[in-house]
Amino acid sequence: MSKTQTNTKVIANDKDLGQTGKFVRENQKSLIFIAAAIIAMVIIYFGYQKMYLAPREEKAASQMYVAQDFWAKKEWDKAIKGDAGYPGFEKIISDYSNTKAANLASFYLGVAYLNKGEYRKAIDNLTNYRGSDIMVAAEALGSTGDAYVELKDYDKASTYFKKAADKTNNKFLSPIYLKKLGLVYEAQNDYKSADETYKKIKSDYPESNEAQSMDGYIARVEAKL
Repeated sequence: MSKTQTNTKVIANDKDLGQTGKFVRENQKSLIFIAAAIIAMVIIYFGYQKMYLAPREEKAASQMYVAQDFWAKKEWDKAIKGDAGYPGFEKIISDYSNTKAANLASFYLGVAYLNKGEYRKAIDNLTNYRGSDIMVAAEALGSTGDAYVELKDYDKASTYFKKAADKTNNKFLSPIYLKKLGLVYEAQNDYKSADETYKKIKSDYPESNEAQSMDGYIARVEAKL
């Protein structure tokens, strides 16, 4: 490249830089406004978290322990509706939406409705749970599967049992949900899938309680293949 060409390229680059500077000068007010808006949004977000959401979170958690105690005692109606001035899970969800406590209350409420035989309400609440706790999330999925079994919607039940087994991927809960999945396949007369599922319990979770009884299940479905 000649010296002239080099100088031409530098001048062109300088011109580009000049154009950029011109843009900044001409749009300075707009750029300042955008920057100020971003800063304001950040301040509002952290203010919302600290001054609004955090106190609500604390208050919801402090009020929910009575409902949790009723739930543990299997006093489902009191867990749902509350008692003696203490809110149940329904009110926690209603009054403290967008909090972690309300999210967890959805799980508790779903299980309570499942045990009361109100399966649609159970599904609605269990599927609203969005927590990060893997064990609770797996139980929410598995309980949703249980509700669909009661409604005889075996396709959806199998979907949720698969999700529950995959979610935990441990020797405690996964074999339980795989066994339920196998039983759903049997209810659908899909004995091949049931056979594969029962054998998966034996191969992947040989030390689980469920694996100890799988030979009988496998023999039963293989007799129908």
